[in-house]
Amino acid sequence: MSLHQYRHIYFLGIGGIGMSALARWFLAKGFAVAGYDKTPTPLTQKMEEEGATIHFEDDVSLIPASFRENKAETLVILTPAVPVTHAERQYLEREDFTIMKRAQVLGLLTKDQYLVAVAGTHGKTTTSSMVAHLLHHAGVSISAFLGGISTDLGSNLLLPHREEARALAVVEADEYDRSFLTLHPDIAVVTSTDPDHLDIYGEKEALVESFRQFVRQIKPNGYLLLNHTADQSLAEAVNSSVTVIGYGLEKEELAAEGVQIAGGAMKFSAKGRNFLLPQTALQVPGFHNVENVLAAAQAVSLLGVPAEKISLGISAYTGVKRRFEKVYASEKRVYLDDYAHHPREIEAFLQSVRALYPGQRLRVIFQPHLFTRTRDFLEGFARSLSLADEVWLLDIYPAREHPIPGITSVLLYEQLETKKLLLTKKEVLGLLAKDLDYKVLATIGAGDVDTLVPEIKILLEEMEHVLE
Repeated sequence: MSLHQYRHIYFLGIGGIGMSALARWFLAKGFAVAGYDKTPTPLTQKMEEEGATIHFEDDVSLIPASFRENKAETLVILTPAVPVTHAERQYLEREDFTIMKRAQVLGLLTKDQYLVAVAGTHGKTTTSSMVAHLLHHAGVSISAFLGGISTDLGSNLLLPHREEARALAVVEADEYDRSFLTLHPDIAVVTSTDPDHLDIYGEKEALVESFRQFVRQIKPNGYLLLNHTADQSLAEAVNSSVTVIGYGLEKEELAAEGVQIAGGAMKFSAKGRNFLLPQTALQVPGFHNVENVLAAAQAVSLLGVPAEKISLGISAYTGVKRRFEKVYASEKRVYLDDYAHHPREIEAFLQSVRALYPGQRLRVIFQPHLFTRTRDFLEGFARSLSLADEVWLLDIYPAREHPIPGITSVLLYEQLETKKLLLTKKEVLGLLAKDLDYKVLATIGAGDVDTLVPEIKILLEEMEHVLE
């Protein structure tokens, strides 16, 4: 199948971070692009400015007529978040339009390219953005499809600046719905295999087996970079010609040395497979981010970028939106925002915050994501969140799910072993304005808690001005 047999590309769920990267790729290649999403966002606005036609009502008549009337030349790309009851989805299925999942299209786009794919139940967005940044910073021409907005690139999409005999691509490989099984990488990174998406997999072993299937698809003579916390059975699952490199902060073939926090940066050196990195400063905090950049640096080294250029690229890296993002800082307080939505991610984030701001009173505003995830990891969420001095707990963000009887934020609230408050999003700003008993504030979650971020920033700036 060739994507070039189509002229019109229609996206059901065009505003998603992964879907929008694909949509922008098709726009850049001259395809007619249209789509539906629930709500307008800065991303949908940017795509409209780039030429996409987007609407926000589930209405078949709003699908452009040129798309509806040219079925053979129209490809529909679907995200699993769009339910089967969606009227437009039902129409497109009933009328036998060609419909593909985002992952299938990504597999087609990258099948003839040299592919670096970063997988993991957490850490994949940051690590894939690091790989893309380091290559781009070193002047290497690449395509990159990311699951977040890189602050360095200002985008979730990177297009090559020149044509190569064999193009190089970097992608975030998503395990949800086994999507990453459409990819056949030359270099694969697996950052973690902690249980997640149990609504899809049922149990951890099924999730790990999908990762084993993924690494079996690494091309002959390729590489697997495997984090020390991931299931080590993946190392035995690969083709015999594939080189496996374990990585971590210490005691691994690829390891960081002399890790310290200095001036808000993570300073370290590293050694790996035919790779020595001099002492380097990573400006994005977090011990987990040192591990992420280790994998990215080794992957880029395998592609021929010298250590000196990699070190300069690491020093210039500023991160991904909503990944340990410093939104506001003054002498009185700091405000951070993070996408963490799994207990391991929250634990890694809060431990790093504690190390960066020792002894400072830490308040966390957390929005649980999905009823199933809250149910499945209730104890883990309670344990990791209790690392904070105080937790303000919001209602569960449902995303694609329907409510589950008895599964609410109250369950988590009751298990928290720290100062705690149960409230709604609408109550946050008013309470923050009255209660200043903290030095470090963090919003955490993968739902729509990010809509509070600019308002909280403005509030803190205004309060700082009043208190001066």
